[in-house]
Amino acid sequence: MCHFIPLPALPSAKTLAGLFITNIFKYHGAPLNIVSDRGVQFVSRFWRAFCSLLGTDLSFSSAYHPQTNGQTERTNQSLEQYLRCYVSNNQSQWTEFLPWAEFAFNNATHASTGESPFYIVYGFHPRGFSFSKQFSAVPAANSMVEHFSKVWQRIQNSLSSAVSTQKRAADRHRKESPEYQVGDKVWLSSKNISLKVPSAKLGPKFIGPFVISDIINPSSVRLVLPPELKISNTFHVSLLKPARVVRQHSPPPPVLVDGQSEYEIQKIIDSRLSRGGLQFLIHWKGYGPEERSWISATNVKADRLIRQFYAKHPEKPRGP
Repeated sequence: MCHFIPLPALPSAKTLAGLFITNIFKYHGAPLNIVSDRGVQFVSRFWRAFCSLLGTDLSFSSAYHPQTNGQTERTNQSLEQYLRCYVSNNQSQWTEFLPWAEFAFNNATHASTGESPFYIVYGFHPRGFSFSKQFSAVPAANSMVEHFSKVWQRIQNSLSSAVSTQKRAADRHRKESPEYQVGDKVWLSSKNISLKVPSAKLGPKFIGPFVISDIINPSSVRLVLPPELKISNTFHVSLLKPARVVRQHSPPPPVLVDGQSEYEIQKIIDSRLSRGGLQFLIHWKGYGPEERSWISATNVKADRLIRQFYAKHPEKPRGP
């Protein structure tokens, strides 16, 4: 069952807690589990502590895959399509249409359950809005009821069309995903990952391969990622592909230089000034772009590569 709540901006975690009590808790009580995206208000310490005290578990959608919480995403799309039909010219009145959209959505029969959300929650079908065409002696009341009746009919048609369109579009792109096992190696799509490359368009479409460390459910897995990739390690299977063709050689091990282990530098990608010191973005020989790292210039013993880098990029930051 949906509740559409108008807000002027994204709420803070504390405001979110108040909205939860005002708009959800008083109707349905405390839920056992809440599924959300990874917005800052949902992953905040306050919201985690608040839900823990209520005895409510939190589940977060897979990184870069909003379809994990597909029910909410589809509802948002239907709502946007409906509002677009009414507020395209005057976008200051969109809040007036939310009650109509909420009632229409909750009173519509859903294909997945065969019932409406309203019937599932309350056990009966609410009486919809209808105009008997019997006018009263109050013209203003007649005009308002007739207007509401037309709005209600347009809302039903708009939401029904939106649901059908989204289902057809989603079905065209769906395909069976491989059944992964713990220990399998997979390539990870880089389309939502900020790689340290000069041009994202020319960067690799997939990075890895990475080992699957856990199967959360048939749609989501957890990967073993290098520490340089400071992102969530939970991904939807649509962002992965099996690493059927893997390098036949392992990345080269470090070599001993003056008694210390060092990796060979293949190329210098970029330079920057950080905390008053010069750093180079290093591409290590035998490793992928996900392993690139910023290294202090004092620890880079590659004069020839430094000269080549500045010859190609004279505008880049230099040391004192």
